[in-house]
Amino acid sequence: MWDYEILKLFWWVAVGLLLIGFVITDGMDMGAAMLMPLVSRSDSERRVVINTLAPHWDGNQVWLVTAIGAVFAVWPVVYGAVFSSFYFAMLTILFSLFFRPLGFDYRSKLESTQWRAWWDRGIVAGSLIPTMFFGLIFGNLLQGIPLEVDQYMRASYTGSYLGLFNPFALLCAALSISMVMLHGGTWLVARADDVIAARSARLVQPLGLLTLGLFGLGGLWVWLSGMGYGIEQMGDTGSALQLLDKQVGPGSWLDVYSKEPLTLLAPASAVVGVLAAMLLAAKRKGGAAFTASSLGTGGVVATAGISMFPFIVPSSRMGEASLTLWDAVSSELTLSIVTVAGVVMVPTIILYTTWCYVKMWRRVTVDHIDSSGHSLY
Repeated sequence: MWDYEILKLFWWVAVGLLLIGFVITDGMDMGAAMLMPLVSRSDSERRVVINTLAPHWDGNQVWLVTAIGAVFAVWPVVYGAVFSSFYFAMLTILFSLFFRPLGFDYRSKLESTQWRAWWDRGIVAGSLIPTMFFGLIFGNLLQGIPLEVDQYMRASYTGSYLGLFNPFALLCAALSISMVMLHGGTWLVARADDVIAARSARLVQPLGLLTLGLFGLGGLWVWLSGMGYGIEQMGDTGSALQLLDKQVGPGSWLDVYSKEPLTLLAPASAVVGVLAAMLLAAKRKGGAAFTASSLGTGGVVATAGISMFPFIVPSSRMGEASLTLWDAVSSELTLSIVTVAGVVMVPTIILYTTWCYVKMWRRVTVDHIDSSGHSLY
């Protein structure tokens, strides 16, 4: 098996890929759900949007569950710090997600227009609220959160819930929403009835411009504010380290791009992917547009992760309490065991997810919905 340092790096990459997989798959159905009021004019058209998501929406959340499980096993201190720091934000995400399965399953139980309208609102809220809060959380992590570590190596959060709603975090939340809606729009171009696909293609253009604008504004904000941290001194990264065995000082999240030019591929893929998605959607090449949007979406997430390397949870209150991939990690034995499981399970998830998408890749039309009666959502 690999040595300890390589295992630490491997799991940083693996967790990042799991998060990207979640944003690409679950972001797609959340984005399409948020677009539902904008691209559908009748109950049948709303059912078209919902049934493009029907084969995948619940399975897409496997990526999030797997990522959380990986963080618990690999970075237990991060798991405890993040879930306690963002406790109310996580509860908000959790409770808002409840509206999605309820809305998908119950809206078609009654023919009442008002009944279905309320469940449609629940589906939209259950997609919009988690998307917004995920952006808020990432925005706060980029700035650093008020985290302290005591003599017993217990990490504690000293901030407030309202403190999460700061200007930069709100910018990241807006970027998260626009990016996910863009991604959902390309999905509908590929999978929905021609009329809905045409409306979605028109919306992809302003959403793409908004996503690029917010992404660029975020980068400019990081540059002008000097946002970021740097490790001034740390022990051997190939050995077991204590959380406080380092010195952290001011730095910039943009430094990594001048030190390692290959990392520029992440923001470049974000920009190129979004531009290509806009162009391909305009030409009604749905499958290609969705692929390009996946590249752009993954590029945005990768940019955030690479910029923070090697930090996972930087502390704005106590620099040495920052959690990094080198010192907030489980033992070498634990990483070795989890790696064996991960090498088997993650490719399995990728294979069956790909098979499901390929097998069920077809357009859902209004005629199909109307003729299928109650057999569909």
